[in-house]
Amino acid sequence: MRIIARCKLKEFWEKQRLAEQSLKSWYREAAQATWLSPEDIKRRYGHASFIKGNRIVFNIGGNKFRLIVQAKYEFRILHIRFVGTHSEFDRTDPEHI
Repeated sequence: MRIIARCKLKEFWEKQRLAEQSLKSWYREAAQATWLSPEDIKRRYGHASFIKGNRIVFNIGGNKFRLIVQAKYEFRILHIRFVGTHSEFDRTDPEHI
């Protein structure tokens, strides 16, 4: 998959060092994947949540952090919309971020 806005991941892990390795691992795996549907993602990430607008919420770092991406399956693109702690996630509207 092509991942847009990797800089959001880096900005976050520079503030939250505990997230760095988990985000890097997610990025490597996602970049090498070919996810053509939500089912493809669900097979690998069983705890991923799917919401309106082709958005996916991933639990990162043993569920310490949240990552929201928007998928454009037909173009094999993931656009990073949000990365943060649970409390930051709770203050967002994941369907519109």
